[in-house]
Amino acid sequence: MNELCRLLDIKYPIIQGGMGNISHPDLTAAVSNAGGLGTLGVGTMTPDEIETKIIETKQKTNKPFSLNIPIQVNGDPKAMMKLVIKHQIPAVTLSAGNPAPYIDKLHEYGVKVLVVVGNAKQAAKAEAAGADVIIGEGYEAAGINSPQEHTTLTLIQQLTETVKVPVVAAGGISNGRGLAAMMMLGAQGVQMGTRFAATKDAPFSPVYKEKILQASDHCTVVLGRKVGRVRRVLKTAYAESLLEKENQNLSLEEWAQLTSEAFHIKGAIEGNDREGFMNSGQIAAVIHDLPSVEELLQTMMKELMDTVKNINKLF
Repeated sequence: MNELCRLLDIKYPIIQGGMGNISHPDLTAAVSNAGGLGTLGVGTMTPDEIETKIIETKQKTNKPFSLNIPIQVNGDPKAMMKLVIKHQIPAVTLSAGNPAPYIDKLHEYGVKVLVVVGNAKQAAKAEAAGADVIIGEGYEAAGINSPQEHTTLTLIQQLTETVKVPVVAAGGISNGRGLAAMMMLGAQGVQMGTRFAATKDAPFSPVYKEKILQASDHCTVVLGRKVGRVRRVLKTAYAESLLEKENQNLSLEEWAQLTSEAFHIKGAIEGNDREGFMNSGQIAAVIHDLPSVEELLQTMMKELMDTVKNINKLF
């Protein structure tokens, strides 16, 4: 058990990424019950909506889980913090905004704070503000990403040289080989989103899951570069239409409406790829099966050990 696992009270150094408004208690609980850290993403949900999901998650697991609060995306992050304290959630993942104003308050109640960053400068600031864990997310990852578009391979090496707190790698990881690779770079664990979306426990559209399983190495696309809101999604009819609209000099407000969580739900939950988008990382090209979360984590840990043994044999 490494420092990350001890800090978060988890068995395996594997974290579920926040998935905006498609986050679901079933998947969050499944990850935590299997030994990882499940995560509920609040997206643009109201306090009442997320409180219902928190209660349902606690009914499905007695293991630690995290609440992912995208600070600039959620209209009322302070209300989310109050829910964390009220329901004694052991961890919070802060992203998409300045985490500094919230960390000390969360620490007062014993909450561990994980902060998602896209570069070394953000990591240093987060550590100085008191972050317990730094999650470095490369632009291979699904969903909203840093406009700087650092790859996970280069980002994690920079972060482990910059901060002393545990670093978690996100973006481009789906198996034990990826976990081993990131740990070789100095990370103490990984965060995955797309891989967890393609599991039996994820209550998402079968159409969405099948598109991940059938994805090739050119089946994702980055949207929003021209408006400064970078997001990686599967290539679908709706994604193609967004690319066309992006070239029409849309305002940021217009773009935000077209990529709101309502369209995410329509794609990922309803399976409507003509009227909604489906987040996916580049790692979809390496995902070929649909295991349970329990099977996935067990397989990953075995692959991790086998990979390390194979490396030792080489030398």
